[in-house]
Amino acid sequence: MEMMTSPSPAPEPTAEQAETAAPAWRRVWDLGVGIVPLPLLLAIVAVIALYLKKGSVPNDLTTNILILAAGGFACAQIGKWIPGLSKIGAPAILATFLPSYLVYVHAIPAPLKESISTFTKDSNFLYLFIGSIIVGSILGMDRRMLIGGFVKIFVPLFAGSLAALAAGLAVGTALGLDWHYALFKVVVPIMAGGVGEGAIPLSIGYASLGGGAQGDLLAQVLPSVMFGSLTAILVAGSLNLLGKKKPEWTGEGVLQPGEHDVELDSAPAGPSIVPDVTTVGAAVILAMTLYTIGAVIQKYTGFPAPVTMLFLAVAIKLGRIVSPALESGAYRNYRFFAVNVTYPLLFAIGVAMTPWDKLVSAFNAPTILTVIATVLTLIATGFAVARFVRLYPIEAAIVNACHSGQGGTGDVAILSAANRMQLMPFAQVSTRIGGAITVTLALIAFSHFSS
Repeated sequence: MEMMTSPSPAPEPTAEQAETAAPAWRRVWDLGVGIVPLPLLLAIVAVIALYLKKGSVPNDLTTNILILAAGGFACAQIGKWIPGLSKIGAPAILATFLPSYLVYVHAIPAPLKESISTFTKDSNFLYLFIGSIIVGSILGMDRRMLIGGFVKIFVPLFAGSLAALAAGLAVGTALGLDWHYALFKVVVPIMAGGVGEGAIPLSIGYASLGGGAQGDLLAQVLPSVMFGSLTAILVAGSLNLLGKKKPEWTGEGVLQPGEHDVELDSAPAGPSIVPDVTTVGAAVILAMTLYTIGAVIQKYTGFPAPVTMLFLAVAIKLGRIVSPALESGAYRNYRFFAVNVTYPLLFAIGVAMTPWDKLVSAFNAPTILTVIATVLTLIATGFAVARFVRLYPIEAAIVNACHSGQGGTGDVAILSAANRMQLMPFAQVSTRIGGAITVTLALIAFSHFSS
């Protein structure tokens, strides 16, 4: 007689099987653009349409999180669909410049533009992002390599600036531009550190030293800043593609050969420190505290707040002032902002800070070619010089590219196109310090040649 055996329990379904068995209406939540599920995207569009029907859109945090997430990831998704260009920064370019164009042609209604612009400018959204990126990436760096990286980066930066100055001036004059105009209205603004820290101080200085209306002078230098930043974004995306083909030329975001001495959650091997949500929250407070200290110092001394924040973060890292868990929490916070906030921020920048008409006004052959020659020389020199100071050529070239960007907003777009957001601390050195030096020397030279 055979013994009866109880049937073995059925195995638990795998995640894939459970997903396949889920009703179709539930699976639609896994579709969408970026981090925005399709049902929520449709809901956001409907809500904004109802606000627009009433004639105004709130400029508060809650509403703009929805607007910028939907808009930013939708533009980035379009960029990812463009064959070829998707690999050289099209998502970052479209997230920045498509909304700028839509504002220009009034495809973004005025109440919606007003809501985004007010929120972006009043909330200091940009510096929340930059602060989280700088502090998190610095605290995730190899302590032994940190100072060496900051010292070494000035070599390709200064060499590139000098070479770009000479190349831009030579190309501009060869194409028929007056040398004074080519130097002070085209080449110098590209490397001056953006709009707020570069173009505006330059135009004020030019007006006081040489006469003329400051507004007219600002209109003359802005196109070079805008088009230079666009050129840098495109080249940065190309450098990322080059790094895939020539891996020996890149550290994939690491500036120089070396390893992290903090075992982060992305460590390829060995135990990692996985911070809890409380520690990540503490890391946000740390980043904002350092930025606020920098803002106070800027108010009293004029020294840029992001640079002060950068120096404080370096001191914390070198002095082992915070715990490894908090360092890892700062790194996790950096990753959150890099993945989830980059495209919404670029969309906000495109709407609120990137006037399409200023970009288009640069579209004449002599100016375009002069800008391209300046930016390419700056980047290529950084690439070539990097080997002499034992930096990865592609990373050094990308940091140099930030010297020709649109300030902090340009840094975000350039590093996003290059997929190397962890270079933000070095990009800030390139943009803020490099830009301040450029503006100072340019005004000294302008006073000499205009007297």
